[in-house]
Amino acid sequence: MVWQDILISVANVLFSYSLIHQVYHGFKKKEGAMTLTSSSLTTIGLYAFSFAFYTLGLYVSTIISTFNATLWLTLFIQRVIYHKK
Repeated sequence: MVWQDILISVANVLFSYSLIHQVYHGFKKKEGAMTLTSSSLTTIGLYAFSFAFYTLGLYVSTIISTFNATLWLTLFIQRVIYHKK
């Protein structure tokens, strides 16, 4: 495992940790706090990063970045569902 994989993974773990609270808050309060533009573009970008990490052989970064992107996708879905209510 290269040091870049470790560094990227640690940063993504920190980002994911902060997002878990936001996702939980969204489910608890039934509100989508993020804008559609922010959550959709961030989701697409993070899935693109995940693909790039995979092609570079940074497998731990791939997994954690995919998890992070999925959290952003959840925020996007919350915005779509809860904004209609």
